[in-house]
Amino acid sequence: MSDVLLRIKNLKTWLGTGAAPVRAIDGIDLEIKKGETFALLGESGCGKSMTALSIMRLLPPVGRIVDGSIHLGETSLLDLPENRMRNERGGRMGMIFQEPMTSLNPVLTVGAQIAEAVCIHDADPQQNIKARVVELLRAVGIPDPEQRFGEYPHQLSGGMKQRVMIAMALAGRPQLLIADEPTTALDVTIQAQVLALMKQLQQESGMAILLITHDLGVVAEVADRVAVMYAGQIVETAPCKAFFQTPRHPYSRKLFHSIPGRDKRNERLAVIEGTVPPLDQAFSGCRFADRCDVVMPICRHQIPQWDQYTEGQGVRCHLQGDAEATVEPPASVKKHAVAAVENSPPTPLLSVSDLKVYFPIHKGIFKRVVGHVRAVDGVSLEIPVGQTLAVVGESGCGKTTVGKAILQLIKPTAGQVRFDCDELTQLRGEALRRRRADLQIIFQDPMASMNPRMLVHNIIEEGMLAQGIGGQAAERRIRIEQLLEQVGLSALAADRYPHEFSGGQRQRICVARALAVEPRLIICDEPTSALDVSVQAQILNLLQGLQQQLGLSYLFITHDIAVVAYLAHEVAVMYLGRIVERGTVAEVLDDPQHPYTQALLSAVPVVEPAGRRKRIYLQGDMPSPANPPTGCHFHPRCPQAMDRCQKSYPKAIALSGTRSVSCLLYGTEDPASEESWKRDL
Repeated sequence: MSDVLLRIKNLKTWLGTGAAPVRAIDGIDLEIKKGETFALLGESGCGKSMTALSIMRLLPPVGRIVDGSIHLGETSLLDLPENRMRNERGGRMGMIFQEPMTSLNPVLTVGAQIAEAVCIHDADPQQNIKARVVELLRAVGIPDPEQRFGEYPHQLSGGMKQRVMIAMALAGRPQLLIADEPTTALDVTIQAQVLALMKQLQQESGMAILLITHDLGVVAEVADRVAVMYAGQIVETAPCKAFFQTPRHPYSRKLFHSIPGRDKRNERLAVIEGTVPPLDQAFSGCRFADRCDVVMPICRHQIPQWDQYTEGQGVRCHLQGDAEATVEPPASVKKHAVAAVENSPPTPLLSVSDLKVYFPIHKGIFKRVVGHVRAVDGVSLEIPVGQTLAVVGESGCGKTTVGKAILQLIKPTAGQVRFDCDELTQLRGEALRRRRADLQIIFQDPMASMNPRMLVHNIIEEGMLAQGIGGQAAERRIRIEQLLEQVGLSALAADRYPHEFSGGQRQRICVARALAVEPRLIICDEPTSALDVSVQAQILNLLQGLQQQLGLSYLFITHDIAVVAYLAHEVAVMYLGRIVERGTVAEVLDDPQHPYTQALLSAVPVVEPAGRRKRIYLQGDMPSPANPPTGCHFHPRCPQAMDRCQKSYPKAIALSGTRSVSCLLYGTEDPASEESWKRDL
């Protein structure tokens, strides 16, 4: 009996019916065995999600499968009528979509939505439906499942919404679980919980997992086999260990070179120039040829065939998997020194002291204030000229609110924000507007932060007009074209609309808009979180180069520790509105002192096995900032918590001239109890 669960042969999925349909999937073959995790890698637009939708037969109205076969066990899915396919979809096959909030019905309770899946795919007259739903919620690690049964999606955190999606997918006891970017928008701690949960459920049920992702660290930690997809085709497959030891295809190798990290701080990241070619054409050569550093004449006019050089390993390349033909970064990429911390002036450009942002909670017909959400609860930080301070932490810890309060987009409840020689909290009207030219922000979602009805020229010019800089219209036009070229775009982009650009290009436009008013400090709010690794490398190179050329300072808000290690000079770790640890990149990442920092770093998926830390799993979710725990806010989740952690919030203890930590494990007023605790450890 074969151990292959899913078998796909020569699958072709096209979009559109005109003379030039988009060949989203153009002849792929893959097999997934029972009980294994198969990872599908590649950039946006390569066809990964379309592969999943083809398997589930959930294609958009313009999509159609024109050739090939898909077998789940002995069942040919493409030959099933729709009524029988519905039994397979959600039954033997379950799917977790990328964005749980758009996949859940906001007007139905999570219990009702899971119950619907149970009724369709796991109906048992002897079983109480609610009991089965509660069992599923408990299985995916949601605390107090009886109460969560009656709650709505908006009442759950991002991690819990993703767990609800997993519970729905498991309702039919699937043999195959398709997970489409299940952790992309999650913090590293929640990501670790979701991945561990999927692995545990896989071991208990024996199901196979098709994991679609662009995160090489996630693949390295959970996958058994890997396939790399490019422009509608699979260009390489290999067992996970072999793939990370010796990637064969030039595209795979360039993905590895694009990963940021501490070892590349003195280099510019390698980028994959250009974009995925349009798929509404018939190719006559290698689809990667225009972006390949080792392209040969044959690549331009002959389509490479699949070369199966060992069992389970193959590559689609004219180099025929020649491991010696390595793809090295161009010489201009290799060395590009990062500005050193010690060369910075001692006087900070930005100084924030005891910043607090409280949001009132109103209740009743008279909207009386019954409490406050303490989004930021006493944050102090400094950023010198030409340096980057990274702020990391889970969603809801107050990172973005700190950035907006510094810019005075949200009025602080208390505290001081001193920029250069001005106290920003005291500025009003025209004085504050003039200062805004010195402080700009790059938002997480570039498309949402630009007016889709405005040309790029008008989007960039808007800030210049508001600040009264740039001269006459002709002079502003010249300046805008210079800015576009400075961020790596053509001057012709000025007369196009935002939707005509890729995600990375849109983020470059946002950088150009921020630079238009000649700022000295830019707040970067998760600017690379939704980007592919190759596009992320372009943006990081751009930000680093601009910092060196213009002496810019950055407040970089992120949950990507690899980006922090590459770009930042100092790190501040936030938890529930407060900074719990701060220091240089080397101090915090090499030797984390606070238990939360230790757990945060242990959850980061890394490519190199030697770089992995012993995993520290945090129980539950972050408490509500409207009702923080007494004492240390982290003690309900802390694996090293002591009784005294519940009594008072720890003061910041200076461990060095650049390092501080807020934890009762350090600087305790009771040395005897501290020594006793260490002996017990």
